[in-house]
Amino acid sequence: MPDAKNANAPRISSIHWKTLRYFSAYRLCVATLLAVSWLYHIPALSLIRQPPFHHQSAIIGFYFLVNVASFAATRVYQRHFNWQLTVQVLLDVLFLTWLAHVIGGLRDGLGIMLLVTLAGAGLVGQGNMALFYAAAATFAVLADESLHGLESADKAADFFQAGLFCAGSFAVAISARLLANRINANEDLARQRGEALKNQMIISQHVIEKIQDGVIVLDREGHIKHHNPRVAQLLGLGDPKECKLSAYSTELALCFGNWSARGGDGPVLIRAPASGMHLRARFIATESSEGDVLILLEDLGRLQEQARQLKLAALGRLTASIAHEIRNPLSAISHAGELMREESTSATNDRLLRIVLDSVQRVERIVNDVLELGQRDRARREPIDLKQALPLFIEEFVIRADAPGGVVRVEISGRAVIVFDRLHLRQVLWNLVGNALRHSRRVTGSVRLRVQDHDHDHDHDHGIDIHVIDDGEGVDEAHREQIFEPFFTTHSRGTGLGLYIARELCEANDARLELLGSRAGADFCVSGRSAE
Repeated sequence: MPDAKNANAPRISSIHWKTLRYFSAYRLCVATLLAVSWLYHIPALSLIRQPPFHHQSAIIGFYFLVNVASFAATRVYQRHFNWQLTVQVLLDVLFLTWLAHVIGGLRDGLGIMLLVTLAGAGLVGQGNMALFYAAAATFAVLADESLHGLESADKAADFFQAGLFCAGSFAVAISARLLANRINANEDLARQRGEALKNQMIISQHVIEKIQDGVIVLDREGHIKHHNPRVAQLLGLGDPKECKLSAYSTELALCFGNWSARGGDGPVLIRAPASGMHLRARFIATESSEGDVLILLEDLGRLQEQARQLKLAALGRLTASIAHEIRNPLSAISHAGELMREESTSATNDRLLRIVLDSVQRVERIVNDVLELGQRDRARREPIDLKQALPLFIEEFVIRADAPGGVVRVEISGRAVIVFDRLHLRQVLWNLVGNALRHSRRVTGSVRLRVQDHDHDHDHDHGIDIHVIDDGEGVDEAHREQIFEPFFTTHSRGTGLGLYIARELCEANDARLELLGSRAGADFCVSGRSAE
């Protein structure tokens, strides 16, 4: 039945309703021509040559009005697709069969008109309804020929022509149905591939936008057609779309010109004039119809930082393993030295033992510092109220470092609640305050701990800054780039790991340690995340 509701019922798409509207428009045009020819008695257009009768006028008028209503229904009432198509086809079969009965058979193009209706129904309809329409037309034609045969024996010969027409009706209906199936299959395949392509484009666009490398699509003339957001950061661009590459990086445009002339797939190193970043560019030809070129931009600074982190991670694992093996013999040496000091009676031996024990203590400090690096990945962050924690820390530090009273001054403003691992924060502050005290004048207020809140307006991130400021000579400009490197020190008894460990522990807590510029002394700033 039409519009049968089952799990296998084909889906009615907008294309089906569009083709049904075209089919209804064709039928309305035929009905209009018949109505005009009948109304104005135009012999060249009229299919009915008998004198007009009242019932014929009524039938033609009814046929015209029903076609108008059918055409309007397909545009307004888009429901019950199969019912609407079936009504239209059956109406055509009945009207054209009546018209054939009036003129005495399927002449004057009526047979072709009926075959066109069946072909259109086969293309527009669904399932096996096309065979039903052909059967209905066959029944109507055979019934009409039977009536003519009863009226006159001479009409019996027309049964053969009617039979041929009926066979042709089924052939047209089946052919139209097979063609429609092929069209629907191609339509479904195109729709599936379109959806797959759309999904792939969405995923590809998302991946391109999120990757850390810059991606530029150029035409052969050097115009930027597409780019991901990372390109704007690497080249310092505003909106480079549809602009010449040379307007943003002359060096990159020159490299692109050389690549276009000579080819090759090796990377080139450039410096972006707007951002000042050192980049590595790679040119890749595509197989697009326009011959577009891909440019991949990589930040050398980020690559070097990743390589440094990998190197330091491997070094940390190695040194931590070695440190564990060193502690046992180191403890034995220290214990033996203490026993020898108790039994020594010579000043020379005492001096040598003091050198040995001092060296043992220094090596032990290095071992402890190295072992602390292994704790950076085990951060247990929690909100810490600096208004309570800092005074206790300063009190302990002054006692253990034997520092003058009042040499460290604390200045706190804002909420002063930082999210940090408590042990990590103690170690960071101990290293920073110890360095500040070592390089200060060691008078009242020589070392200042200043705590203040800060806001990043671009991402609404609430943070907190801890400044450790001393009144010493400051850091030499030649050493500013090296002070955070491991084993770099300007102090004769230093290990060179204090600032490096402090920075690593800060990074493990999503914080940042940096040396700020100051008029006098050194200003180390720990920027962390404050509690909500």
